[in-house]
This record gives sequence, C-alpha cells and structure tokens, in this order.
Amino acid sequence: MTLSLKKASVLLSLSAVLGAGIAVPSASAAAATYEIKQDDTFWKVAQAKQIPLDLLLSLNHGTDPMNLQPGQAIRLPETYTVKDGETFWTISRSKNLPLDQLVAANPGRDPLNLYAGLTINLPTGVKAVSTAPAKPAAAAGNIVKTASGESHSFSKALNITATAYSSAPEENGGWGPVDYFGNPLKLGTIAVDPSVIPMNATVYITGYSNPNLPKGGMIAKATDQGGAIKGNRIDIFMPGSPQTVSDFGIQNVKVYILDK
Repeated sequence: MTLSLKKASVLLSLSAVLGAGIAVPSASAAAATYEIKQDDTFWKVAQAKQIPLDLLLSLNHGTDPMNLQPGQAIRLPETYTVKDGETFWTISRSKNLPLDQLVAANPGRDPLNLYAGLTINLPTGVKAVSTAPAKPAAAAGNIVKTASGESHSFSKALNITATAYSSAPEENGGWGPVDYFGNPLKLGTIAVDPSVIPMNATVYITGYSNPNLPKGGMIAKATDQGGAIKGNRIDIFMPGSPQTVSDFGIQNVKVYILDK
C-alpha cells in the first residue's frame, strides 16, 4: 500500500464523522475545553482523557487535525454526573441518547458499577434512537467453512480487491495507530467502504497469499475506513514494517459477510 492511501483514510475519516449527522453541542451544553500542548495530537488527547477519538473529532469539526498548535483550545465532550440508582440505560432514556453510543463514549466505565458522583461523557448530538428492521434469515446453503474447520452462515459473498497497511506513524497521521473508532490496530482490523461492507461487520477473508497473515483465511472486523477505499476494496491491517506490509501488494480476495 502506498503511504498516501492511509493518510487519505485519516483525512477523510473526519469527513465521514461529520457527514454521519453527528452535531456539535450548543453553547449552553457547557462542554469543557483543553489547551493543546507541544506535540499533542487528537489521538494523544483522546487517550489521556479517555474519550473515543471519533467523539473528540466530531466536537472539533473546524479544527485541522494535522495542524494543532500549542496554546490552541479544543472542545471536550459534555459531561454528566451520575445520580444514585442511575444506569447507562436510564441515563440514555432521560437524555434521549442511543444506549450503545453512550456506552461507547465511556470506554473506561464499568456499566455494572455506576455510582452517585461519577462523571461520564455524553455523546451529545448523535442521531436519535431508531429501531433497525429485523434481518432476514440466511438462505439455506449460505455456509462457509473456515481454514480452522469452523462453519459460519453468511449473508453475502463479495469479490474484493485488497491492499494492506501497517501501524507506522507515517501511515496513520495525527490519529496514531488506531481504527475509525479509536481502538488500537490489531490483526483482524480491516478498512472498508461502509456502503459495501457495513461498519462493525464480521467477515471471513480468503484467497490472499502472505506469510504474515493466517494461512488459508482469516476472520476480520470492519472497524476502519479509508478515503481511497471505495467500492469493492478493503485495506487489511498487517503487523510489521511498512516495507514488509508493502510486499502484500494488490490481491484479489473473497470476503464473506458473516451473520451475527
């Protein structure tokens, strides 16, 4: 993979966040601010403040992530102080927030151990809760057997063009070696076009040839995006140096979107 591919992914992931309908809180939300220090990046701030990277980016949509300056103020999420007896579920109902978004905005909080006085982040401005239509059952015979011998039902099989990327800083811009949701990159992370492969989909990939990937096929998770990843294309995260990863080249693979 060329270095510009992942950099394009980094730049356009911000556009994807903004285009997804995530709104910035109004001034009355009294969101906190943080003053940028030397060598700070959005990724470093997100890690230090225990804030999901995509939430931090959505709050600072007018800020160039590649040009943060010492002394510059960025916005942090609105917070909420938990009251006695409250849970993520009751808070999500009272604040009209999607439960999964609320939990995701607080990765360091145990959902089973909320207590009065605890401060949590609010994913203010996310889309209202909606009920997804039931998924149709997989058609009979839509079963794929993995290299390890496990059988999985799948909803769709796609012929895909695949490239690979590493965790090298020059391939990941100001965000650091993390996926679209701010999770550390790991074997099994892939970048996708969400219009082809849904985000968070679990897939089985086969047909590639590379000694640094599981032999015969691998289970992967669609948790990353890329500006250059459009249509029937994926970018596979692969541990190793940029040179090692570049040896993967461009390969034709088969991707099975597995049923949950």
